[in-house]
Amino acid sequence: MRPVGGAAMSTTYGAIGSRQTAAVTRRVSSFFKRCLSAYHERLERQRLRATLHDLSDRELLDIGTSRGEIDYVASNRVIDPRGICSEGWNV
Repeated sequence: MRPVGGAAMSTTYGAIGSRQTAAVTRRVSSFFKRCLSAYHERLERQRLRATLHDLSDRELLDIGTSRGEIDYVASNRVIDPRGICSEGWNV
């Protein structure tokens, strides 16, 4: 015959174990979401860089940048030294 306390302890441990498993799952999920987000950011920077390199020098001058600034602009899309926010700029 099993003692009543042993059954309750087993149930409690099972509940705590499942909460810990859920917490680990959330952390792992969060990690992969951050990795995926970083990957998409990198693809977007590469696409922007390629698009800017395809522009002529005159077209670059029209948007206020030069060929030498392309890498900076693509890497720092939100921060612009001229005070122009390019976050909404879809290229």
